[in-house]
Amino acid sequence: MPGRDDLVANLALIRQRIELAGADPELVQVVAATKGRSPQECRWALAAGITALGENRVQEALAKMEQVSAPSWHLIGHLQRNKVGRAQGRFGLIQSIDSLELAQALACAGGGRVLIEVNIASEPAKTGVPPEAVPELAPRVAELLELEGLMTMAPQEGEPQPHFRRMRRLRDEVEQRLGRALPVLSMGMSQDYPAACREGSTMIRIGRGLFGPPGALAPGR
Repeated sequence: MPGRDDLVANLALIRQRIELAGADPELVQVVAATKGRSPQECRWALAAGITALGENRVQEALAKMEQVSAPSWHLIGHLQRNKVGRAQGRFGLIQSIDSLELAQALACAGGGRVLIEVNIASEPAKTGVPPEAVPELAPRVAELLELEGLMTMAPQEGEPQPHFRRMRRLRDEVEQRLGRALPVLSMGMSQDYPAACREGSTMIRIGRGLFGPPGALAPGR
């Protein structure tokens, strides 16, 4: 099956590039970023060995959940407070906690496993917590939810590695403040995951690098 075979080859190349970056491919989880991808593409990703599917929007994720049985779904896009009730209990990991108020709303709805989203370059157009606010926010989130780590996106322009290095140091600082490990450092996408892996990423979110351009695999439903 050409589409599925292409995806398998793409995943093998991703794991090879992770290893060339000096990281252990067995210790870096590849989350398939499935925004705009069909249920069939999602199934192919799972058949290739992917264990988590990541969606940007709650509504799109819930629609796909009706058609695709995955070991874990992650919410990797912004979570609006008015969508908390629909999201709670449906995602194995919510990667986009960006305020105490959102954490409180999710805790009231039943809690769950989360990451704090960090706007590492303080870009006005992006969501996420400014890096300087994370050490104060993290202990408060950890009191409410199962805080497992941090997530970020590097700026599209410029060299990403300094931003990823800053994220690793920020994670280390938060670990010291909490007095425990934060096992998940979610950073790196199709265009920059090798740089993220060189700086200790444990989770990368890959869309185009796994599936190719939209429509490349030409799947049916």
